[in-house]
Formats: sequence, C-alpha cells, structure tokens
Amino acid sequence: MSQQHRTRTTRSRSGTAKAAVAWAVIASSATFVTTGCTAAVNADVARGWLPPETEGATTTTDLSENLWVGSWIAALAVGVITWGLIIYCIVKFRRRRGEAGLPPQLRYNVPVEMLFTIMPLFMVGVLFYFTARDQHILENRYDEPAVNIEVVGKRWGWDFNYTDAGVFDAGIQAQETPDGLDFDAPGTISTLYLPVNEKIELTLTARDVIHDFYVPAFSYKKDVIPGRTNYMSITPTKEGTFIGRCAELCGEGHSRMIFKVAVVSQEAYQQRLEELRAAGNVGQLGPEIGPAHSLGEDSNVPGGGDQVEDQQGENAGGQNAEGSNG
Repeated sequence: MSQQHRTRTTRSRSGTAKAAVAWAVIASSATFVTTGCTAAVNADVARGWLPPETEGATTTTDLSENLWVGSWIAALAVGVITWGLIIYCIVKFRRRRGEAGLPPQLRYNVPVEMLFTIMPLFMVGVLFYFTARDQHILENRYDEPAVNIEVVGKRWGWDFNYTDAGVFDAGIQAQETPDGLDFDAPGTISTLYLPVNEKIELTLTARDVIHDFYVPAFSYKKDVIPGRTNYMSITPTKEGTFIGRCAELCGEGHSRMIFKVAVVSQEAYQQRLEELRAAGNVGQLGPEIGPAHSLGEDSNVPGGGDQVEDQQGENAGGQNAEGSNG
C-alpha cells in the first residue's frame, strides 16, 4: 500500500471519527433540549395552557382547572373519533378508477341515527353534571367569612370598601404610556388587599353600567351589575400580586379598567388597613353616590376635578370622610 493511500485512509478515518463525535454532540444536545422542552410542554399541557400564576392561587382554582382540562380532553376525544370516521369514509367509499354513477343510496339507517341522537345527549349530560357540581361548590357562600369587602365597579376603575374595618380604597383607570398601560402610576389603579388563608366574601355591585370582576389567577369572574348584589367567596392560598380587570365591555375606557390584587400575610393586611385609615379613607364609597364618570373622559384622569373628589369620599353624593350622610 502506498504512502499516499495510507494518508488518505488515515484522514478518512479521522474525518469519520470527528463526524461521529459531532453527531453525538448534536444528538446529546438535541436530547437535552428536547427533554427540557418536553417537560415544560407537558406541564403546560397538563394544566390546559393556563397561566402559571393560577396554580394553587385559591382553594377552588384547581377545581376550575380540572373542569377546563377535562372539557378539552372530552372535546379532543370526540374530535379524533369524528375526524377518524370522516377520513375512513373518504378513503373506503371513494370513487375508484373506471367506476361511474352514484353508489347505492340509503334513505335512513336506524342504528346510526339512534347513535347520533343518544351520544350527543350523553355527552351534554356528562358535561352538565360536572359543570353543575363544580358551580355549586364555587358559588357556595361562606357561613361566617373572616373578611368582608365590598367591590364597586365604575367607569373605569374600582372602589374597595373594607367593611369590617370601615375604610376604603379607590382608583381610576390605568394610564396610557408610549410603552403601554402603566400599572404603577400613583393615584391611578387601586389595589385590593386580601389576607392569605382566610375565608373572604366579596360583595360585588356597580355604580353606572354592567362590569365584570375578573382575576385571571383565581380562574373565577362574576358580573358586577347596577342595582344588584352578587357575591364571590374565595380563600387565597398563595401570596403574591396579581392583575385583575373588567371582563365586560363597558365603554371607551374598558381596556384600562385594571386593578391589582395583593395577597399578603395577616400582619401586612392589617398594616394596609391602618395606612388607609391614616390617609383619611374612612367610611364607605358605595354605589349610591352615583356614577363616577359623567363629565367626559377628562373627568376620570388624575387631576380631573369632580372625579378626584369622588375618590376621596368627600362631596361624593353627600358623604363626608366619616361615611355618614351630611
């Protein structure tokens, strides 16, 4: 064997070894990345791609998530069966080469028609059962809630009356900035403080039009209607700050009708109540003080005149700082 041939053979083997090592590295990296991605994807799939902050946020969040995921599993199963039957019929009963005319026509098929009648009724019945069962649990009010808070919706902000302590917090809509909505601008959106691991009843009403109190992290929302009182019973189990919003189209400022929910320790909750009392926010801002927005869009921005008086609880439908009519 010539020297030149040996050199080529050595180079070939060396190149093959390097290629093998390169492919091994690529395969290992791909396996590592795929495994990590798969684990993350599987976790998201198991929760129906719901936001991660919803996991364990309240004692009933998992209930809503299970109903959501179960409904999608049932829908997917029905879809797969339906798509499979459609594809089967397309393939099996397609017109072959050389065939002409129509295949034998059937006017009815009693077993198939019974199947198409009974199966949908069965599926709707199962879905109705689980929905009614979970809704009963979600809508069940606490006999003796530890904390009572009144939530008043208005265009386009939220007032929170801590009725047990006799103090309130008020806000207006989030303000527009070149980078989007500003959730942290002082004197704008309000923050609802909730003590962790306590039974809380929220009394929901509105001052002007229909709104909807929605905290995505709680997987729960409810209409806020003028002249009607709704209730929401929750027990938050995870501390943190969450974003809430109005989920009912209520006018030009609907998209900015934002609020925060701060789930805090009992000590931090009491401290917040004392801060509101020290700031003079004593009394209640109930729905009877009238619409919070009636003078055009400038009346519901910082420094907008009458709206600022409304927020402070003074001269708002005759209520003074003590919450009495005068």
